[in-house]
Amino acid sequence: MGTSRYHDIYARWMKDPQGFWGEQAGALDWITPPKTVFDAEAGVYGRWFPDGVCNTTANCLDRHVRDGRGEQPALIYDSPLADTKRVLTYAELLREVEVLGHALRRFNVAKGDRVIIYMPMIPEAVVAMLACARIGAIHSVVFGGFAAHELATRIDDAQPKMILAASCGIEPGRVVHYKPLLDRAIEEAKHKPSNCLIFQRPQETAGLIEGRDQDWAKTCEGLKAEGIGPLAPEPMKATDPLYILYTSGTTGKPKGVVRDNGGHMVALNWTMGAIYDIQPGDVYWAASDVGWVVGHSYICYAPLLRGATTVVYEGKPVGTPDPGAFWRMISEHNIKVLFTAPTAFRAIKKEDPKAEYLGKYDLSGLKALFLAGERADPDTVKWAEDILKVPVIDHWWQTETGWAIAGNPLGLGILPVKYGSPTVPMPGHEIHILDETGKEVEAGKMGTIAIKLPLPPGCLPTLWNAEERFRSSYLNEFHGYYSTSDAGYRDEDGYLFIMGRTDDIINVAGHRLSTGGMEEVLSSHPSVAECAVIGAKDSLKGEVPLGFVVLKSGVNTSHADIAKDCVRLVRDQIGPVAAFKHTLVVNRLPKTRSGKILRGTMKKIADGDAWSMPATIDDPVILDEIAKALGEANLKG
Repeated sequence: MGTSRYHDIYARWMKDPQGFWGEQAGALDWITPPKTVFDAEAGVYGRWFPDGVCNTTANCLDRHVRDGRGEQPALIYDSPLADTKRVLTYAELLREVEVLGHALRRFNVAKGDRVIIYMPMIPEAVVAMLACARIGAIHSVVFGGFAAHELATRIDDAQPKMILAASCGIEPGRVVHYKPLLDRAIEEAKHKPSNCLIFQRPQETAGLIEGRDQDWAKTCEGLKAEGIGPLAPEPMKATDPLYILYTSGTTGKPKGVVRDNGGHMVALNWTMGAIYDIQPGDVYWAASDVGWVVGHSYICYAPLLRGATTVVYEGKPVGTPDPGAFWRMISEHNIKVLFTAPTAFRAIKKEDPKAEYLGKYDLSGLKALFLAGERADPDTVKWAEDILKVPVIDHWWQTETGWAIAGNPLGLGILPVKYGSPTVPMPGHEIHILDETGKEVEAGKMGTIAIKLPLPPGCLPTLWNAEERFRSSYLNEFHGYYSTSDAGYRDEDGYLFIMGRTDDIINVAGHRLSTGGMEEVLSSHPSVAECAVIGAKDSLKGEVPLGFVVLKSGVNTSHADIAKDCVRLVRDQIGPVAAFKHTLVVNRLPKTRSGKILRGTMKKIADGDAWSMPATIDDPVILDEIAKALGEANLKG
């Protein structure tokens, strides 16, 4: 195993954070190199590299072409669902980005304008992100599985000049019709984009609305036929926004996490070497979706900043065609590091518990598996270690942070693994475990995990057009700290253990979803008087939402029909991604005397965990009623 350089590097960062990040900035190309590493007076808690000028795509593409990597694969697209494979070299990807950038400019998209991207896992999704970054437009990718209403709320918040979308997505056994969802969302939204550029996939040709919708391929082919030249990267201040990524807000209004240009590229480039041990030319696969933060950081930006080859996979861990799908990918594309959610490995383990499919493939090129997005349960980690015979590394981060808060840095030399722990804080993150009063708790004791300000480069500087909400969501709970809203503890060796959310965000197969948002949908049902949604433990997905509804008096509809209605409502308004399958009709909900619903206790009952009677409960009998309803319901499947 050798000795790890982690402790030395972390100590060096602690002693001189500006020197540390200044040195990392030197690894990249700047139009105007920053003289100031950090300005504590700028922004909400300070800003990184405020006088630097750069362009992220110049660092992702141009410098590698310049340095002789033009013919190296930049992106491998592999879609068992579309039965298609494609490789783009750095030179080819740069050209695609330039052409689409020219197209955006033709539609009057300029620096600072927002562009929403609503696309499946195809190379064009990455090209779209990079083309926006090229011209200084701010992209906001909305996951292709989101329903029209969710897309509409994001259109109204970001107010995009343009939307880039595909005609459809593909799921096993069905085509997902994106264009009707997009049309409905624009109809619902108050803000109307001037144009939509539609990428027509062979699986489905979408109807275009005259005057608003344009055909992607025809537009780009027309520009190429004109002999359109290169497109110079737009000079961007390091503090200019690169993108907005919406994460579930507890009020139902989405929170737009902002990422800047300078700090983002510096931090991500550093992580590729230090955390993932990826060198230029290595093949790196983040099996996620561009709609989530992992897709932004580790499908699109970080591998390309590093000069590695990134993988865009349109398929599933199982069923496309079998539980050997991941092993085929690793073997065929010589993937060095795989990064995915524990859910994927739970699904493979469920279908192929003895890993019999593994024997068909040569996985000798794989050096490590990284897991994140939800808690990596020790059983899954051990199973993966046993079958893969490589380090299996859990690491922990958030949409807001953009990269790992805590991990086990492969590139600095791996530390001993403790099952159930994402190991230790990464440089840039000074972690404290605080009680309700903001006092540090001793080792082994649970509290809220907080990061001492300032947050490192690459973390969110604010929320889109919502500075006050940024403060109230993250900074007001503990003065001088960012609250992660995750609860956990540190052991005597400094290892972190993450136990769960402190608010109403649940983690379904690595997707963070708001139970508050689901409750809003349920309470819109005409027969529902009040409701609660909890995240119940699930062996495959980590957590699944479970709804409880109390009916209005005088409702005569059968409980089974109302439960079905409620499930359909959530699927329609939030999308299948919510994995919402169960609603229980109950007579009343357990509450405190001040009227707060005791969701935490309900969750413990649902999970079969030990629970004690809350001191503030109004009527203790209700908890027995909830337990009985759960016992009578068959919640499998």
